[in-house]
Amino acid sequence: MSSLNTMWLLLCSVLIFFMQAGFAMLESGFSRAKNAGNIIMKNIIDICIGAPLFWILGFGLMHGKGNGFIGSLDLFLQDDYREILPEGIPLFAYVFFQIAFCATAATIVSGAMAERTKFSAYCAYSVVISALVYPVIGHWIWGGGWLEQLGFHDFAGGTAVHTLAGMSSLAGAKILGPRIGKYTKEGKSNAIPGHSITLGALGILILWFGWYGFNGGSLLGIEGQEQLTLAGRIFLNTTLAAASSCVTAMLVSRIKYKKPDISMTLNGILAGLVSITAGCDAVSPAGACSIGILAGIVMVHAIVFVDRVLKIDDPVGAIGVHGCCGILGTLCAGLFSVENGLFYTGKITFFATQLLGSAVTALAALTVMSLVFLLIRSTIGLRVSRQEEVEGLDTGEHGFSGAYGDSLARNLNDLITEESYEVQTLTDKDLVLHKSESPITKVEIIMRPSCFDRFKQAMNEIGVTGMTILPVNGCGVQLGQGEYYRGSQVDIRLLPKLKVEIVVAKVPVDLVVNTARRVLFTGHIGDGKIFVYDVRNVVKVRTGEVDYDAMQGTME
Repeated sequence: MSSLNTMWLLLCSVLIFFMQAGFAMLESGFSRAKNAGNIIMKNIIDICIGAPLFWILGFGLMHGKGNGFIGSLDLFLQDDYREILPEGIPLFAYVFFQIAFCATAATIVSGAMAERTKFSAYCAYSVVISALVYPVIGHWIWGGGWLEQLGFHDFAGGTAVHTLAGMSSLAGAKILGPRIGKYTKEGKSNAIPGHSITLGALGILILWFGWYGFNGGSLLGIEGQEQLTLAGRIFLNTTLAAASSCVTAMLVSRIKYKKPDISMTLNGILAGLVSITAGCDAVSPAGACSIGILAGIVMVHAIVFVDRVLKIDDPVGAIGVHGCCGILGTLCAGLFSVENGLFYTGKITFFATQLLGSAVTALAALTVMSLVFLLIRSTIGLRVSRQEEVEGLDTGEHGFSGAYGDSLARNLNDLITEESYEVQTLTDKDLVLHKSESPITKVEIIMRPSCFDRFKQAMNEIGVTGMTILPVNGCGVQLGQGEYYRGSQVDIRLLPKLKVEIVVAKVPVDLVVNTARRVLFTGHIGDGKIFVYDVRNVVKVRTGEVDYDAMQGTME
């Protein structure tokens, strides 16, 4: 046994394990606050499901003695693996290293399916990919399978991890469907910003840090001058690819959108890291920069293509970053490899092998995971209800309001979404009349955030165009919806609402109140309340007009 090699592998495994924190921060930051807890749960639970399953079943399917397509059924690691173990590395250390890779492949998909996937369905997916799909594809590439026999080169998982996860994300997001409000009836894409770009940036920087374990650990040792030199090249290539891709993504977004896009720039770092993974040991620093530049260009256009052309909703850009850049990086290894690359040798054999391996892996992952998600959808269900999606998965799936539940600073885009209830109607006898002694009246309406779009349209139709909108939290006589935290009941829960203030003079108050009731009424607890006040005076700041005249806007 080699103490140095073992310690190197264990240290790199811990760095890869720490990447789970990066994915959790990235995905929660790029999602809305009402789903942050659900994202954290998924990123924690997939490794807690995957680790024992990979130990029990997956490692044997990946590295066991079998054939070119699958390893052996070896439950609880009973077989002798001395022949396949890296020099000086004990079995348990190597298994731990492989578990960290398996967890990375599993967790990537959660970002693409965020904000509308059932937690139970995600757990079922984690079981399948960790115990079966990743081990089998890993066997083709690293376990002595047919791709490895052909000379396919995937040093640190550009194909086995990232292409697999990216194509799984494509399958899952397509079958799951877009989030409510993501696309208009005409097919136009609506932006749904995440709640914290700070968390997203922190997550990406954690991932960059952990990636040195991802790529460097794949050396499987650090003894001797040759391995030390190669480790230095791998670390340098990893850094250059990420940096050049980041700058490229920033410039491309600047050209396309007139300003450098923050989320695209951050994703550019990941695109570079993914693209260098397959060939980080085989390319020169100049080649790493070239790959990073290509990744920055491809990633931006891939994310836009998936969103606007394919109409597939991917909140974090996992398909473009991991799927497209995983394929790009594998092909670039066939072009830029100093020893075998097409650009250096003029021979196409190695590039053709890379193309074959990447295409087969992408097709297999897309096909198998589509079947898996369809099976989950037809059995336990894949998507949460419309009501749960609008209110947030933290509440609907976990009964938890979370750190953001009582914040008054929640983004309106996090609150205003399409209606989730079956709307009932009011008859004329249900409507009310209001008598006011003042020609100017203020109407204050507390409503469900999900009803705002319909309410705003209805107000515009009756001539009300001025309004003040505030995100608020509160509860009525029902004292919120009961919930538990750490086994203790929470007595009063403040629910997210919108408060809309309207001051009218020309439009009849009865019309405003009754129109609001018609569009806000669902028949469920929590429809809100309407308050009507007489206004003593109004002063227009710009002109000094008062009372009724101050309420008559003119187009200038």
